[in-house]
Formats: sequence, structure tokens, C-alpha cells
Amino acid sequence: MTAYLVGHEFEPKVFIINRAALVAYANASGDLNPIHQDEEFAKSVGLDDVIAHGMYTMALAGRYVSEIAGSSAVKEFSAKFIKPVVVPVNTDVELNVSGKVTESDGGILKVEVTATCGGIKVLGMAKAVISLS
Repeated sequence: MTAYLVGHEFEPKVFIINRAALVAYANASGDLNPIHQDEEFAKSVGLDDVIAHGMYTMALAGRYVSEIAGSSAVKEFSAKFIKPVVVPVNTDVELNVSGKVTESDGGILKVEVTATCGGIKVLGMAKAVISLS
């Protein structure tokens, strides 16, 4: 990995989330909470519609970090779930992920990660630590 200056913005990436992806994630993770697959149930508990698993959203942001740095270079990654990703039936929802270098010191980069859906920030305090060596 080359050296990066503070302020460097990595190329953003769009991930597509749809109901099929939610079913696949639910089956793989064992998280079968009906708010992620059953529209009627999701609405009955006050949601606008089915929502993506928070950990799935975070995993996609983590994939972005791994792709820009290489998985072995990622030393830390964390985020808070601040808004749900609503996934209406028969709709591909775009999760837009980007990263910006906030610190660069001795081969260690701190990267602020931004994840938005429909212009709304869905992950808060998302950050990664990447080793350049």
C-alpha cells in the first residue's frame, strides 16, 4: 500500500442490498429476526418496512475497508448503528461507503468511514485503523 496524506479520500463504493441479500445473510448468520424479512411484522413494531441487519450493513462497510487496504492490513474497525437501512420489496437499495484518512503516523492510517443510504448516514463513528507495513 502506498503512503497516504491526511485528507486523502478513497474511491467510494456502492453496495446493493435487497430482500434476497437479507435472506442470505439471515441464513448465514442465524439472525432470523422477522424485522429483516417479514414486512407485516416490521411494520407492526413501528418500522417503515423490512430493515437490513445492522451487522450486515457494518460488514459491507468492513468489506470496503478490506478492499482498500487488504484484509491483513485492517487492525481495527468499529461503528455505531444510527439509522436503519430500509429495504422495500422488489427494490435494490444502495449503501454508499467512502473513506477519508484522518491521521497518518508511522505507517498507521486512521480512516473515517462514511456509510449512507438514500443520503442518510446509517453508521456513526465508523472508523478503521490500517497498517501500511
